[in-house]
Amino acid sequence: MKFGVVVFPGSNCDKDMQDSLLHDLQKEVIMLWHKDKDLSMFTTDDCIVLPGGFSFGDYLRCGAIAKFSPMMQSVIEFANKGGKVLGVCNGFQILCESGLLPGVLLQNANQQFICKNVFIKSDESDALQIPIAHGEGRFFANDATLDEMESNNQILFRYCNKNGVVAPEFNPNGATRNIAGICNKNRNIFGMMPHPERATASALQNIDGKKIFQILGLN
Repeated sequence: MKFGVVVFPGSNCDKDMQDSLLHDLQKEVIMLWHKDKDLSMFTTDDCIVLPGGFSFGDYLRCGAIAKFSPMMQSVIEFANKGGKVLGVCNGFQILCESGLLPGVLLQNANQQFICKNVFIKSDESDALQIPIAHGEGRFFANDATLDEMESNNQILFRYCNKNGVVAPEFNPNGATRNIAGICNKNRNIFGMMPHPERATASALQNIDGKKIFQILGLN
């Protein structure tokens, strides 16, 4: 599996993602500039990553301008053909703004930027410690959309404590139903606010991020 990492003006986690994929996960990585369009070197077995950061300075709304980049039009076509796409933090915001994922990311409930380690879990995993760094990470969708997502198993990760208990007090940003990550119905487009690429190196004494890539089938 090859990975393409899209770089927007204002991306600041693209190198972190590249380093994590290349050195910690031993994957082939191709960096992609947002003004380019060519994804012909990738097949639907590969994955395009939208990294974290502040694309276009987060003007208007986070990800609202990035969705118009030429590369994003190619990413949308790639995803619609079944190619895998992962959006992390700002990348998650771009996926929602582009309509590839449901819902929206709103300002954190405490109206402050949050940067710390948190715990998240999937239905199949124990609690995993993954860093967050965002000011607008509060996932929101209306009840009808959320109920549909629940029935389609589109909720990938929820905020929890170190013992895996999912409860409002362990929700760092006020996200609806403690949602930290989601996918589309076809399970080839993934979005999450926590940064798994910051937890894949043994030198950082945390490799829980590797398990995230395994859970998503991107290993």
